[in-house]
Amino acid sequence: MRTADETDVDVTDLVVHMAGVSVRRGKNTLVSGVDWSVELDERWVVLGPNGAGKTTLLRLASAELHPSGGIVHLLGERIGRTDTSELKLRIGLCSAALNGRVPADEKVVDVVVSAGYGVLGRWRETYDSLDTGRAVELLGTLGISHLSDRTYGTLSEGERKRTLIARALMTDPEVLLLDEPAAGLDLGGREDLVARLSELALDPDAPAMVLVTHHVEEIPPGFTHVLMLREGGVVAQGLLDDVLTEENLSRTFAQPLELQRAGDRYFARRRSG
Repeated sequence: MRTADETDVDVTDLVVHMAGVSVRRGKNTLVSGVDWSVELDERWVVLGPNGAGKTTLLRLASAELHPSGGIVHLLGERIGRTDTSELKLRIGLCSAALNGRVPADEKVVDVVVSAGYGVLGRWRETYDSLDTGRAVELLGTLGISHLSDRTYGTLSEGERKRTLIARALMTDPEVLLLDEPAAGLDLGGREDLVARLSELALDPDAPAMVLVTHHVEEIPPGFTHVLMLREGGVVAQGLLDDVLTEENLSRTFAQPLELQRAGDRYFARRRSG
C-alpha cells in the first residue's frame, strides 16, 4: 500500500516537483497544498502580491527550506533524503538576501567566479583562467563585462542584480531561480534587465527558469508558464497565454484589474468605474 508521503509521479525529467506542500511557522501557514512541477525546458513566472508565499516557494525550490508537509523533489532528489549541499551546486539562485551578503570591496569578477566554490568573498581558493574567462563571458552576456574589475559596492542596483544573475549561472546550473530581479530598478534598468532575461529565456541551451515577481510588466518574452499565488495557495497555473487572464489576475490581487498585452509584454492596472 502506498503511504501518505509517497508519490506515483516520475520525477526523472522534472527539475522541480512539489506535491501537497505546506510550510508552517508557529501558527502561521506560509504556503498550503501546493502542487507544482517544472520541466527542463520551461520558463515559469511565479506571480502574486506581498505575503502570497512566492519567496517561500522559491526557498523550497532552491533547497534552502524543507517543507512542513508534502513532498519536494529537486532535480530528481527527494528533499529530506539527500545531501542538499551537493544539490545546491546544481541550482542557480539570485535573491535579495544574497545581495546583502556580498562584501562591498569584492571585485565583480570575483563575486561571479567564487560561485564555483559556493562562497561569498574570495579568500585562499584559486581559480584558473578558464574559470575567470567564463565569469567575464557571463558578465558580458548581462552587458556588464566592462565592470569586471570594479568593486561590488560601487555598482548601481541594476548592475548588482546583473552581477548576481551572472554568478547564479557560473556553475552551469540545471535550473535558474530569480527572486524579484527587477525590484528597486528604475524604468530603464528594468527594461534592460527584462530584455536580457528574455534573451536567456529564448536560448534553448539555457537552464529551466523560475522568476518571482509582483508585476506582470516584469515578465520577459520567452517565458512559457505562470503560477499565481494568493495567501499561500495556488489561484491558477499553466501556460502563460492561457492562465494569465483578467479574471485570474483580479483573483490573485483581490481587486478588479484590467490586463493588456502589447506584443509579448503584459500591462495591468485597476479597472475604473
